[in-house]
Amino acid sequence: MAPRVRDYMVLEVEHLQETATVGQAIERLTRSRHHGLPVTDQRGRLVGFVSAKELLRHSGEAGTPLGKIIRSGTYTAYPDTGLDDAARIMFRFGLRDLPIIDEDGRLCGILSNLDVVRSHFERASPAKADTLKHLLSERYGLPFSFHRGLVPIDRLAPTQWKVFEDELEGRRYELERGFAEPVLVLRKGDAWILVDGHHRALAAREMGLAQLQAFVLTCDRPEEFSREETGFERVAKEHHLKSVDDIEIDRSTHHPLIEVTTQLIRRFEEQSNREAPSTPERLPGESGAR
Repeated sequence: MAPRVRDYMVLEVEHLQETATVGQAIERLTRSRHHGLPVTDQRGRLVGFVSAKELLRHSGEAGTPLGKIIRSGTYTAYPDTGLDDAARIMFRFGLRDLPIIDEDGRLCGILSNLDVVRSHFERASPAKADTLKHLLSERYGLPFSFHRGLVPIDRLAPTQWKVFEDELEGRRYELERGFAEPVLVLRKGDAWILVDGHHRALAAREMGLAQLQAFVLTCDRPEEFSREETGFERVAKEHHLKSVDDIEIDRSTHHPLIEVTTQLIRRFEEQSNREAPSTPERLPGESGAR
């Protein structure tokens, strides 16, 4: 079934009432991480949206109520609107945030462009689980299946002995904002073998979370599979990995993705320096004095 707005919208919406003044709205927006906020009436019905640009235009009217400066109405969607349809609305009109209303026009949620991006990551994740399922089936000649569910972080047995601090920080940022891309776990007897998502698991553990969303692979003939030692288990034994607490955090180097990016920046800067003339060219009539 195609995802709906209700699957990804944020329910606790920071908003302003139309009776709030421009000055109050500026103060509120300055303290928030948003670029604009929905505006409602006394009954909670959506009447408009105020952006930072609108507040800047009216910054000299601190005592004016928002109801007098905002345009009446705004782009909206309903919880049952298809997520792709809502994304098209946001793309066509260049919206960062799309207020969500119920059948009575009351504000009941908000969808950001980051929520749309998150949905695409999460919808792509099952492909990893499906690929691993086929690889395991071919390797061991046994049928495997997978399902999505919660896994206990303290029971996860890692198969990666090192993570990068900068990527770990990025995963913390994602988790704090509700981006819960599922990890990939192989269930074998009582073991929960973490195959993919070590940065996510460690970030969640540091944040005090007890569980994570995961795609869990299991063998349909577990008795036969229990006699096999997987490459994942051999790696864990070799590096003495029993829990996510055993994972080393590398603070000395960058995650490969970040490293490639910074290398490209350095190469560009080095090339620019090599191509730059040793003596700056002067415009006609310009002296050397500064």
